[in-house]
Order: sequence, then structure tokens, then C-alpha cells
Amino acid sequence: MAEKETINQGRVELDGKFFRINGRKFHPKGVTYGPLAPNAAGEPFGDRERTVRDFQQMMAYGINLIRVYHVPPLWLLDLALVHGLKVFIDIPWNKHLCFLESRQARQEACSMVREAARHCGSHAAVFAFSVVNEVPADIVRWSGATAVARFIDELIGQAKSEAPNLLCTFGNYPPTEYLQPQRPDFHCFNIYLHERRPLENYLNRLQMLVDTKPLVVGELGIDSRGEGELRQAELLGWQIETVFRSGCAGLVLFSYTDEWFKNGALVEDWAFGMTRANRDPKPALDVVRNQYVQAPYYPLLSTPKVSVVVASYNGASTLAACLESLCHLNYPDYEVLLVDDGSTDDTAEIASRFAPVQYIRHPSNKGLGVARNTGIELANGEIVAFTDSDCRADEDWLFYLVHDLQRGGFVGVGGHNLLPSDDSPVAAAVMVSPGGPAHVMLTDRLAEHVPGCNMAFYRWALLEIGNFDPVYKRAGDDVDICWRLQSKGFRIAFSPAGFVWHYRRNTVRAYLRQQAGYGDAEALLERRHPENFNHFGGSMWRGRIYTPAKIGIQMRRSIIYHGLFGTGFFQTIYRPETGLLLLLMTSLEFYALVTVPLLVLGTVVPYMAALGGACYLGTIVLCLLAGGQADIPLDRKRIWSRPLVALLFLVQPLVRGWARHMNQLRAQRLELAYEESLDSMNLAFTELSLDEVRFWAPVEIDRVSFLQHLLGKLDSMGWPNKPDAGWSSFDVELYGSRWARLQVSSVAEYFSSGDRVIRFRFKAYWSFIGRACFWSLA
Repeated sequence: MAEKETINQGRVELDGKFFRINGRKFHPKGVTYGPLAPNAAGEPFGDRERTVRDFQQMMAYGINLIRVYHVPPLWLLDLALVHGLKVFIDIPWNKHLCFLESRQARQEACSMVREAARHCGSHAAVFAFSVVNEVPADIVRWSGATAVARFIDELIGQAKSEAPNLLCTFGNYPPTEYLQPQRPDFHCFNIYLHERRPLENYLNRLQMLVDTKPLVVGELGIDSRGEGELRQAELLGWQIETVFRSGCAGLVLFSYTDEWFKNGALVEDWAFGMTRANRDPKPALDVVRNQYVQAPYYPLLSTPKVSVVVASYNGASTLAACLESLCHLNYPDYEVLLVDDGSTDDTAEIASRFAPVQYIRHPSNKGLGVARNTGIELANGEIVAFTDSDCRADEDWLFYLVHDLQRGGFVGVGGHNLLPSDDSPVAAAVMVSPGGPAHVMLTDRLAEHVPGCNMAFYRWALLEIGNFDPVYKRAGDDVDICWRLQSKGFRIAFSPAGFVWHYRRNTVRAYLRQQAGYGDAEALLERRHPENFNHFGGSMWRGRIYTPAKIGIQMRRSIIYHGLFGTGFFQTIYRPETGLLLLLMTSLEFYALVTVPLLVLGTVVPYMAALGGACYLGTIVLCLLAGGQADIPLDRKRIWSRPLVALLFLVQPLVRGWARHMNQLRAQRLELAYEESLDSMNLAFTELSLDEVRFWAPVEIDRVSFLQHLLGKLDSMGWPNKPDAGWSSFDVELYGSRWARLQVSSVAEYFSSGDRVIRFRFKAYWSFIGRACFWSLA
């Protein structure tokens, strides 16, 4: 008990999706406390003796935090500190008025928040401030969600002006889930759902809404007067487990006791407490103790051995921090394999400092795909997890990845990659610029893509698809592996709590060099997966991309479903797709096909130069808008941050696009080896023309088998192709270059002799870019 008190006496700090005190994880396991009948001093808390007894009982039942709805006196905070309790404080002000219409009401709210922060914001017992709790939905609808969100940000600014290290949030709930102020340190939602599946689904949704910030359930409970005390205990049992298994950072149960004083009187017609008004425990309190003791580390379905593979090439600058984090993971059975892909720096010496790490060295640089395959081949684990040498893993990384991998028939899983607190202002600008690692979500749990710096797969699934493609030397391997797994019908999960810290590029030059590598990878991906790319070579995703960078300009405002007369319990925001004008007008193709030709023609036709200048000016304006809407971390924002982001939005598509096209032009055009492929099927080549090819085929070889063999041969030779998915009039489309494509159709003719002829017809087409270039030059 004394150890717990000592641990909890430090200040609470943010740590990615969770909190820490004195370097150790802190998971809020709380109860609401009060308001109680006023004490002799008129305070909405009990007297000192009652408070001591309450705190002692809370400690005995595993509670480490109380949430109060009035600013507490200092003596209560002192007692909380002594008893190892943190205090989560709601600042009471009249949010039931249309406060944004009254300057006085706004000033009073700001004054109350500021005074509270001055009074106790720096006290070591304080967990955080909630600057407002549950703004009525009709007030938000009346005043406007954007205006209310800005005022919440203003209140947080008032609190931090008095106590800069104070954590701040606001109490949200389903009727206003669309409120998204920018300054909360974490998100707090009050939820009252009494069915398991709806609660799970809603928590998954909230994790997507809060994105990279911690999620705390600020109120959750059930009235034992209406449901019965045994029912209350049963529901709280699985609710607590569900909240923590969903990756939430903490939970506050409503409430500690049935004693509740409101509007000048004790409330007699409800009983949400886990103790009665006289503090006698209800059955729920024992359940809460048992669950809080386990939380958040509930047993996994199983704990299969995990092999963590780090493929590194000249990553010495961050490798030590990476390996240090991997040697202290909270998972019972894992191994770490470092594959040194021909590094010329101090990688080998750094690896020798970490005895548990298995070190494997390639004599020369073979590329990322080969390095990761080496790790798979040597892995002893049932699951293979991947991260990069410029990442630090949270100690619970594998715990949450394995948990979410096991939840619903998935073969792979990935999670967030967050900016470390010690990364530079340039890295912070790079994080919100285009082209960074991102996850793509089809639903709140199902991912289309997870980034390569944080992903894990069952080893058997990787072996089934032939592991990573060695052609990807610097990037693109994660996209390829996700698409190939999904083409086999497999599913990939997303783990909101299984995160790593990922250092971004610290210079513009390093960032652009990385983007050039991504451009090379896109060219390779397009040849392997042409169906997932548009005419300009841009990738097409079915899901929503979650990235700190705003990849498009908001052209239309979001729409909120408020329910009839604004009374909906779940009021959801529907965001329109971001305008693709930014992506189009900053692309290399736009410069090559529109801006530059217009400027060149302007030397002959004057108004053409004006059009070309307008196009270029439009591109500049869009990049400036992108820089203006970037969410740069406040602690690393500099006067030059937004201009830098705008510049990167301007330059990045050119560098990446140039690398992509150069790769296409350098790509070696393959020729089919007819003798090898046909002899292996015992086929006799009979006739060849530019338009059609015919083969005599024995009876045992049918047209479909022939096509399947042909597709396998094309894949093995690296020839990009798109087979018919049931909607095409051809069997396969071949992508020989960016400029032209070839469609292949087949038919089988049967003869009375029992023989058959398989005929192949070829039709060549200009690609969209080929036609566009022809038209621009014509």
C-alpha cells in the first residue's frame, strides 16, 4: 500500500495513448465522488474524518482516482495525495445558457477556470481538469459546433496560462460526439450502454475519433434501484473489462456512493453508487475490486511466441533506443531478431550491447523485402512482428497487438506510429506533410493497410503468400503484403493501443530522399497491383486514410445528424471527402501536361501565359492553405513551421512523381519465353501473328488451366497484369509500360477428332497518360 502511495504522488504526464507517473504507466481506475451534502464549511464534500474513511475504503478496493464536480479544497487534495489518489476536477459553470451569446457568461466561465487552475492546478494530487462537462446538445446546435469547440480550446488555454503542466480535457458524451476542439490533452467520454456489443462497437468508433490521443471513459454506471444490485454487479464486471480491452487509457465509474446532493437536496430516487449512502458496500464493489486489480492486463486468449524482426540499414543513430525498448516488452514469450542489411555504420557494435537480441548480418545491402524475409525464415514465433530501427516500442506494444489480432479471425494487425516528444520541430513539420506512414481503415476495426513500422502477422499467413516481395528494397513492402493478403481473403486488424514512437526525418533533404524512395516503390506497386492505381499512377484506397497530414483541402463543411429537433442520443458527424484539387494541382503530371505547356504556348499566344501563370499561382495558394490547416504540435510549432509545411506540399509531389516515372522508364521490359512456358504444359505452338496466337491443346489441358498457368508465369516474371474479376470482356490486361496496355482474350474450339485449339486475341490500347501526352503534343 505504501508503494502505491509513493508511485501515485508524482505528477501525471501524457505518454502516447496512455499516462505515466514517475516513468511508470498510470491507468486511471476511478469513481465519481459527490457532490455530497455540504459540510460545516459549506463545501460539497464530507468532513475530514468522513473523507479519510472514504479514501481508505477506495484504496482497499483498488481505486486510484476520484472525479469531482466542484473545485476541491486544498485539504481534500492533500488527503488524496497521502492516500495515493489522483483527483480529476470538473470546473462548474453554467453551460445550460447560450453562453456564447453573452460576453459576461464567457468571461465568467474563463474566470472560473483560471481561478481553479491558480488555486490547485499545480497540486501533485490533481490528475487533470475538465473545463466543461456535457454541454447540452441543443446549446451546441444553436451556437454552432465550431464555435463551441473554439471556446473549449479557449478555456483550456486559460487553465494552462496559470498551470502550464496541467492536463486538460472536457467531458463529452454521445449527443455531442462531433465536438472536436484541438487543445485537449486527452479525450473524455461519458457512456451509458448496457449491452456488450454496442459498447464494444462504440468504443471502437471513439478510438477512431480520438485518433492518437488517449481515451478515458469519464462516466459509466448503472442504477441498482431500477436494475437490482446483482444486475449492477454483473454489468459493471464485463463493462470494466470491455473498456480496458478496447485500449482505453482509463475509466471512471459513476458513482462511489448513493449519497448525491443536487439542487439543494439529497437525491432519493436513484442508486448508482457502489456503496450505499452510509458507505456499506454493494455486491458491485467487490466486482470492481476484482476487475480493477486485473485491469488493464486481462488474460489473452493465448500467448503464442512472437518474433520481433527489425530490418536495419545504417540506422545506428536511433538503433540503441529501439533495441532498448524491445528488450523490455510486457509480453511473456518473444524474441528479437535484428537483420543488419549490410550497414556500414556502428550497427554491429550497438547490437552487441543487447544480449537478448539475435544479430544477423547480410554481407551487402539486399533491400528491405529480403531483410524481412530473412527474419521470417529464422523466426521461431507463431507470430512475426515488424518495426523499424527508427522506432521505439511502447512496453505494452505486443500485448495489445496480440490481443487485437486474436479478437476476430484476423491474420495481421497494426497500430499507431506517434511522434516522440524529443523529436525536432522540423520532424514535427514533416509529420504533417504528405507522404508519411499511415493506416487505412475500412471500418473501425478492419484495416486495408497498416504501416510497416508497426505490423504483425501470423507466420503461416506470410508463408502462404510467399513472404515479402524482394523487389521492394526501400519501401512499399507493407502496402504489397497487405494487398496480397487481402486478395487471398484474409483480414487485417487495427490496434489503437498497440503503438510505437516513430522518429521522422529531421531535415528537408532526408525527407525528400525518403519520398523519392516512396516514388520508386509506387512504380513497383503499380506494376504488381495495377488495379489499385489510377491513370496518373496514384494509389486508390477503398478505406479512409488516417494521417496527420491533410491530403486534401476541405471544400465543403461537415454535416451533423442531430436527430429529430436535435434530440438524437448519438449525434454523428459526416465529413465530406477532402477536395482532390490539392492532389491534382501539385502533381508532376499537372505541371507536365497543363502548367508548363500553357507557359510554353504563352510565348506565342499571350493569354496562354496568363492561364499558365494562374495554374501555377493556384498551386501555390493550395499549398499555403494546406500549410495553414496543418495540425502542428503546439510545443514544437515555430514561426516557420507552416511555411515549411506549405513548401513540402509543393515540392514532395514533384520529387515523388519524378522518382515514380523514372522508375517506370528504367524498368526492363520482359519478353515471354514461349518455349519454356509452353513446353512445360506439353503444348504445340502452331501459329503466330501480331493479332492472334493459336495453340493445339491435348484434351487434358483446358482453357482455364492454361490461363491460370499463364498468370502464374507472368507473376513469377514480374510482368504487371490484371486478371478478369468477372466484369471484363477480356481475360487479362498486361501493363507493359505507362503509355500502353494490352488486353488478352481467349476462346477454346473443339474438333470432332477430340483435339482443341485455344485461341488468344491481343488488343493494344493507349493508356490515359499516353493519350494525354499525344494530345498535348499534337
